[in-house]
Amino acid sequence: MSASELLCQMIGNMPYKLTKRENLFLEAELFMRIHDELKEIFKIQHIEYLKLQKLNIGMEDVMLEGNFIRLIINDILLTEEYTLEGIACYTQTSEDVIHDIAVGNNLAPSFPLSRKIIEIHRTIRPDLYNNILKKILSTYTS
Repeated sequence: MSASELLCQMIGNMPYKLTKRENLFLEAELFMRIHDELKEIFKIQHIEYLKLQKLNIGMEDVMLEGNFIRLIINDILLTEEYTLEGIACYTQTSEDVIHDIAVGNNLAPSFPLSRKIIEIHRTIRPDLYNNILKKILSTYTS
């Protein structure tokens, strides 16, 4: 289920009522908002490391942004539901590419690959994404 379909279910609107263009805009907006929320979660999780680095807020954001997919892969691995090999199989890419992202050698994976990695994350952490979507929804309905 796409993020836009999930949000549409939560707000009682069926995605087929939206035009294809509206669905694309909704999905892009959701992706940006989910990205921002996940980045904040990762910031909290790594607060001690960020303090040790003595980075200003702008540099913290740059570091989190550059390592975003790496952090997601590592969160997936922590659940032990997927291995690097499993992520590679699901994303139809080589294990070496996934490994390079996971260790920080590739900080700019392609968007289609990043999207597939986020799909895995969303399937194994549904409560996290549901809470994020509820938070997003509450900002739009307040």
